[in-house]
Amino acid sequence: MTQANRQSTAGQTWDKAGWRAYPRVQMPDYTDETALKAVEAQLSRFPPLVFAGEARRLRDELAEVAQGRAFLLQGGDCAESFAEFSADNIRDTFKVMLQMAVVLTWGAQLPVVKVGRVAGQFAKPRSAPTETVGGTELPSYRGDIINGFDFTAEARIPDPQRMLAAYTQAAASLNLLRAFSTGGYADMHRVQSWIADFVGGPEAAKYRDIAGRISDTMAFMQAAGVTSETAHELGKVDFYTSHEALLLEYEEALARTDSTTGLPVAGSGHMIWIGDRTRQPDGAHVEFCRGVQNPIGLKCGPSTTEDDLKVLMAKLNPDNAAGRLTLIARFGAGKVGDHMPRLIKTVQSEGANVVWSCDPMHGNTIKSASGYKTRPFDSVLREVREFFAVHKAEGTIPGGVHFEMTGRDVTECTGGVRAVTDEDLSDRYHTACDPRLNASQSLELAFLVAEELRDRRQNGGAMPQVRAG
Repeated sequence: MTQANRQSTAGQTWDKAGWRAYPRVQMPDYTDETALKAVEAQLSRFPPLVFAGEARRLRDELAEVAQGRAFLLQGGDCAESFAEFSADNIRDTFKVMLQMAVVLTWGAQLPVVKVGRVAGQFAKPRSAPTETVGGTELPSYRGDIINGFDFTAEARIPDPQRMLAAYTQAAASLNLLRAFSTGGYADMHRVQSWIADFVGGPEAAKYRDIAGRISDTMAFMQAAGVTSETAHELGKVDFYTSHEALLLEYEEALARTDSTTGLPVAGSGHMIWIGDRTRQPDGAHVEFCRGVQNPIGLKCGPSTTEDDLKVLMAKLNPDNAAGRLTLIARFGAGKVGDHMPRLIKTVQSEGANVVWSCDPMHGNTIKSASGYKTRPFDSVLREVREFFAVHKAEGTIPGGVHFEMTGRDVTECTGGVRAVTDEDLSDRYHTACDPRLNASQSLELAFLVAEELRDRRQNGGAMPQVRAG
């Protein structure tokens, strides 16, 4: 066992292949072991997709979020698709996230940390191992990195070669995102002009008013000589990538040792998270994630117990470092008050440093009357508002939001100012897994979250009570 594979984490030996000795769930059983090992060996020789210094910078920025000095915006595809991959799709989603970030910055009067669900979000957990269509039962589709979407026996066989295709697409996505982030496309003045184009009926008037105020601020700054040329920060942004670390063969193959610290890092993305279905304290996914130095997200659903949360926080962040652990709440509209207060109290009792983020998507999925899986915009908004209300009542910090969204004009979630109806869902329903907010709904939600942040700021939002530890 080499030093590159074996490290010590908080007094416990960790090996990047150690997860293989732990119970695994939501992962494929590959039928060709020789082919799998060949792909893993090839991936292990490839350059990492992200670098340790970038992951450390994100941890530092998330530490500011934990203290209420920044806000986290995390968003992107539910599951990246090989077939839908294009420069235009990446650009459009990046563009909407920039618009959302400017609106949130205006509301919070704080920096916004921008993290995409991109360049790695290829695998998806499923509620059942198989699905039945027309009397035929086949293995479930688990994302393009594992098997195919087509409902055929051949397509649904897990194929390790798909990991190589996912790596190639992730590398190309990152290359384009880095160019967009630093090459002038993300210029604040350009983004502000996009926001001013937000349209809708009379109900969108308040959003246009906010866009007007942002425009006035930018005009004042420009008149005062603050431009992209004089303040280079206005012309570029830091943009990070994230995904659920579900396929551990892929994660292990891309794990590296940071040459500056000698510590292990996940080279697959800046931030990785553990899903609500894979957060078993003694499971393989927790075992892998505890050892890498990247920021880690942990999905917390209604079934998360206080005891499990204590164990998970101790395992995933044994040094209690700020910015290391983000708790992503996903309870469903009407249920936040039933579950979040007890988890907040658990965090406080442990003196844990965490970022609290709201995922209002996964607890609000329904089957529409037209037969499509969808998410009502009103339910998404309700969960966000409940998230802020609970934090206000508890005196803690609502640190961020986590959306499944796209820059495309899809019709997958109902509602919003452009009023997508059940009957509209069939028009442009393109998702391979879960329904996503479209560009208009995403920006509308950013305006509404900005109002919550502005109200909290004006009313003197409380700082968290965290013990040293």
